[in-house]
Amino acid sequence: MVWPLWLLVMATVVIPSLLRKYTGGVDRVTVSGRTIGHVIDELGSKYPEIREHLLENGDVKPSVAVSIDGEMGTGGVLDRVGASSEIFFIPAIGGGCY
Repeated sequence: MVWPLWLLVMATVVIPSLLRKYTGGVDRVTVSGRTIGHVIDELGSKYPEIREHLLENGDVKPSVAVSIDGEMGTGGVLDRVGASSEIFFIPAIGGGCY
C-alpha cells in the first residue's frame, strides 16, 4: 500500500500549559501533516475541544501565535510543516495592569 506523503510527516506539537486542559494534561503530541491546517485537523481528531481554541473562521486565531522549528509562522493554516518539525501554539496572555 502506498501512503500519501503528508501522512508520513510526523511533527511534534508542544501543548502550552493553558491548553493542556483540552488534552487531558498531555504536553506533547505527535501528529501527521504537511501544513499547520493538517496538524490542527489531526490534533483536533485526537482532542476535539482544542480545535476551537486554535481556529477561527477556518484560520489560526489572531490571538494564537505559531512557531515552527523556532520560526514564527505567518501563513496561518497554510504554513508548511517539515518532517519531524516541532510546533508551538502560543496563546496570547491578557490582563494585568501597571
